[in-house]
Amino acid sequence: MLIGIPKETYPGELRAVVIPNDVVRLIKLGARVKIESGLGAGIRVSDAEYEKAGAEVTSDRKSLLTGSDIVLRLRKPSLEEVAMMPAGTIHVSYLDPFNEKDLIDKMAAQGISTYCIELIPRSTRAQKMDSLSSQASLAGYVAVILAAEKTDRVFPMMTTPAGTINPARVFIIGAGVAGLQAIATAQRLGARVDAFDTRPAVAEQVRSLGGRFLEIDLGETGQTKDGYAKALTEEQLAKQREVMAKQCAISDVVITTAQVFGRKAPIIITKEMVAGMKPGSLLIDLAVETGGNVEGAELGKIVDINGVRIIGLENLPGQVAVHASQMYSANLYNFIDEFWDKENKVFKIDPEDDIQQSCMLTHGGKITRTL
Repeated sequence: MLIGIPKETYPGELRAVVIPNDVVRLIKLGARVKIESGLGAGIRVSDAEYEKAGAEVTSDRKSLLTGSDIVLRLRKPSLEEVAMMPAGTIHVSYLDPFNEKDLIDKMAAQGISTYCIELIPRSTRAQKMDSLSSQASLAGYVAVILAAEKTDRVFPMMTTPAGTINPARVFIIGAGVAGLQAIATAQRLGARVDAFDTRPAVAEQVRSLGGRFLEIDLGETGQTKDGYAKALTEEQLAKQREVMAKQCAISDVVITTAQVFGRKAPIIITKEMVAGMKPGSLLIDLAVETGGNVEGAELGKIVDINGVRIIGLENLPGQVAVHASQMYSANLYNFIDEFWDKENKVFKIDPEDDIQQSCMLTHGGKITRTL
């Protein structure tokens, strides 16, 4: 089978879909690999390095899409590029399926077998393929480094001849993969870290990383079968905001990571809460690409409201593109390897497999999963 890997064309995207090391591993499975010229430019990997790994290199994007048995991407394709792919093509990428009904309909009509990376289950077996988690971990790290760069304070406590400098106070909302990495990173930098999550079960994880878990009695909360936080009621959100407003007011940095899978991110920090924060404070909204947790956050911008800066930069994993590419590439390889028929050297489509059932969206001209 020919695995085709086009380069990403989204503005500012530096991540590479697959790195040379995983090209070698794909070829060892028995696949042919063809990449579009410039695939690794964002991480300073040349076409020659891909060729050395065994990949074929082409500058003809259309022929790559029309001639590949499997297409591996990072971001979703355009409708025009879907039309180029023949029936029977296997396509693997992020797809934003809850907001891209026309795209999914088109892929079904085209006869493409579509696998959506976001829908890979959070199970032990699928962990090695879970790119949502791998990229979220990097986003949590980058958020803290970004905060350390932008703040006008140092993070650690310092005892100097001029006096003692108190540690910066960092408040992290959401203790999922991104939040836990943010807690660990801020702790390493010497900040005093407080954290909150609607799932009481993660309190011990927060404490194990050196953070203090902010207790708020919201009544019945919990998480979905895939490990995501459940949406709160308006009453629960109001109570949560009341307690968090006090914590935000004494914090130097607030990082929000709260997302509800498949839905607009909830507003966690209101304009009133922002107004109660001290000048010089920072808010970093990791959910800005799905609507945002902070009222007043703007996608791709840093907004200043009475001296409080709200940072809504997108694609934070892309800020560390080398390691983000390494992790995403490994996730894709592990997905292909899991379902590779070693004897016949083909990818085995298996609608009965629990992982494929979760992430397969289209196959045989039909939509195979209800969202």
